[in-house]
Amino acid sequence: MEIETKRLKLVPHTRDFLLTTHEYASDREVTKYMLFHNDTLEKTEKFLKYVEREWQLDPIDFYEFAIMYNGNHIGAISLSIIDDNPVYAPTKADLGWILNKNYWGRGFATEAALAIVELARKLGLEKLYATCDIDNIASYKVMEKIGMRRISQNGVRKNYHSEEETIELKYEMILK
Repeated sequence: MEIETKRLKLVPHTRDFLLTTHEYASDREVTKYMLFHNDTLEKTEKFLKYVEREWQLDPIDFYEFAIMYNGNHIGAISLSIIDDNPVYAPTKADLGWILNKNYWGRGFATEAALAIVELARKLGLEKLYATCDIDNIASYKVMEKIGMRRISQNGVRKNYHSEEETIELKYEMILK
């Protein structure tokens, strides 16, 4: 499955992108507000093996795309299905992204996120959620640009690089 936008191509994330994934996933500045940090190449490879297994499932529960720009791997975006009612088809998903800092500030996360919103609609999902640290202004601006609305500002979050708990923002988008 590939998705094309005006400037980007979203392709299944695989171990083919190990080194470029590790470049941003191990960067403390990039992962400052993240819940994870792949500080070793082995951790990054383990994550990508997991992602490859997810692409083999039917139905897929976790869509992780490599974001490609002019043939370069610049980040990743994911749609994680929330199966809150196993009797019926899932109706909700979490949205997340990460970009190599060399590509910040150019609208790539917004463009990729809008493409994933369309995928979520095609999958018949009804709601999308996204969360971020209250200090991660760039992330919540992306959420707002794609039409999500803030539904809470009181969640507790412990980022990988911090010993302190912070406030988590939660955003939602109604798709139907």
